[in-house]
Amino acid sequence: MKIRYPWLALGLGLILALLSLFFGNAGTSEARKLPLLTLLLMSEFGFLLTAVAAGICARDLWKQGLGAQVVLLFAGNTALAANFAWMGLALWPH
Repeated sequence: MKIRYPWLALGLGLILALLSLFFGNAGTSEARKLPLLTLLLMSEFGFLLTAVAAGICARDLWKQGLGAQVVLLFAGNTALAANFAWMGLALWPH
């Protein structure tokens, strides 16, 4: 069975996480910072993308049992989804 969406979601999620890391509000240079709304949209899109992929992997784990590829994809997408959720909540001004 070919698993395409979880791999795509994992790759795009990593790219979004790196972009938010380098161009987010934590950067030292003012010229490198992205606007707050852009960071919030990135975190929301990344969360939805990786959460759906983690759900697909969970379904595959339930149907097919443990497989190294599916476990890796499930762990990676779940970790990215949790990271994007935390980042999105942390960005909101108090």
